[in-house]
Amino acid sequence: MHNPPHPGEIIKELCIEPLGISVTEAADALGVSRKTLSSILNGRAGISPEMAVRLSIAFDTSAESWLQQQYMYELWHAEQHREALKVRKLVAA
Repeated sequence: MHNPPHPGEIIKELCIEPLGISVTEAADALGVSRKTLSSILNGRAGISPEMAVRLSIAFDTSAESWLQQQYMYELWHAEQHREALKVRKLVAA
C-alpha cells in the first residue's frame, strides 16, 4: 500500500478547483461552515459519514467512496506505527 492522499486533497484538487469556486462557496453549498471545510481540505479533520453524504450529493459521487478514501488514509498512517504498538500475538493454549 502506498501513501494515500488525505481526502481533503482530493476534494480540493478534483472537485473544488476545477469548478473555480472558493472554499466559502463550497462550504455554503455543502451546508457546513468555512472552518469545517477548511479543516478537511488542510488535512486537520477527516471525512465523517455525514460529510461523506454531503460530498456525494454535491459532487454526484458515492458516500462510500469518500469513506473508503478516509479509511485508506487512516489505515496507512496507522500501519506506519505498527512496530511501536505494544501488542503480542494471542495463541491457543
